Amino acid sequence: MIVVFIHQNFPAQYVHIARRLAEVPHNRVYFITQAAQLQLPRVIKLIYKPEAAGAAQVHPYVGAFDQAVRSGAAVAAVCRRLKADGIVPDLLVGHAGWGETLFVKDVFPEIPLLANFEFFYHARGADVGFDPEFAPAREDDGARLKVRNAINRLSFAACDWGHTATAWQRSLFPAAMQSGISLLHEGVDTAQVRPDPNAWLELARDGIRVSREDEIITFAARNLEPYRGFHVFMRALPELLKRRPRAKVLIAGGGGISYGEPLPGGGSYVKLLQAELGSRLDASRVHFLGHLSPKLYLNLLQVSSVHVYLSYPFVLSWSFIEALAAGCLVVGSATAPVLEVLADRQNGLTVDFFSGGQLCDRVEEVLEHADRMQALRDAARATAIRYFDLEGYILPRWTELIGTLAAGRRPPEQPATPGLATAQGLR
Repeated sequence: MIVVFIHQNFPAQYVHIARRLAEVPHNRVYFITQAAQLQLPRVIKLIYKPEAAGAAQVHPYVGAFDQAVRSGAAVAAVCRRLKADGIVPDLLVGHAGWGETLFVKDVFPEIPLLANFEFFYHARGADVGFDPEFAPAREDDGARLKVRNAINRLSFAACDWGHTATAWQRSLFPAAMQSGISLLHEGVDTAQVRPDPNAWLELARDGIRVSREDEIITFAARNLEPYRGFHVFMRALPELLKRRPRAKVLIAGGGGISYGEPLPGGGSYVKLLQAELGSRLDASRVHFLGHLSPKLYLNLLQVSSVHVYLSYPFVLSWSFIEALAAGCLVVGSATAPVLEVLADRQNGLTVDFFSGGQLCDRVEEVLEHADRMQALRDAARATAIRYFDLEGYILPRWTELIGTLAAGRRPPEQPATPGLATAQGLR
């Protein structure tokens, strides 16, 4: 079987299934991407570069749409080169959000296309307007997002089937689209991402080594920004550190912007919050680790006494599921994507996203009564194994879906799916 994956950030959500397909001797796996650095064994990378936008003035609403068309055209050009070389795939799999899959079926009209529909934008009820400080509602949100969703709608019309990671994400799409989108997470290798009571982490820059014997508060995001509640977490730290004089805070993540608006004039939210808190923050006990390798990131989760995960109503982070798999005691925001998986006092603890005081209370409760928290840690890992385990659950479902589409069959229409917490009987 020949499978072509398409995603600008190789290997992204497709890392596990691409690796698994590439392990099969008679398969050929290609990956069209903009990311030139990373490699996977037996996966052939094909780099595309979208044409740069010209100097012509365009309406602000269509900037992202213009870039999506350019990306889609560049991917289609790579597909034409494959076809000219006599390479005709059995299946195309790609991310729909950036326009990359818009035109591939113009090149391969008979080949099934499975597209990832990650997020459908709303002017109310999701991320936009949720945080008046950093994501305020604007008068033109409805019009602006209607154009932004044109990429989703056109991509859906141009594919044979869709997939998305969580029930809440799927619920954001129009009903007619939901019936053609399978609920399918990328999965976590829970055999590797697991608790280790003997784990330790050395902070070489600060000359200290920490383990489960220490009182460790952890926070992690790809980039430290408001969408992941970094501002709420940072503003809670002075009080939290005052209450817990032995605690150390380990923060993993970069200073860039993954989601939301950049700061006016540039700069990072890390610097902004550090300047805002000034001497109220005991910098000797707050350690910024930057981006970590997978091994060190796992060590971070394994030494955690309590792990804080906050998120706007937006795409659920992979790191959240990994924290559950590692047996972390997660204090998470009571926002829709988190509540799909986390049930208060059943497999973790939840807090109001904006309440720094409640966050302090819950973290302090965990640290003060660590001996009572093992059942929650065990339940967190059980949730990860039951719904997100790579070998036991996720990859078999990926393999089935891919086999169905590659054989030219259409999967059955998808019914509405309750959140995982509901399915677990946690609500």
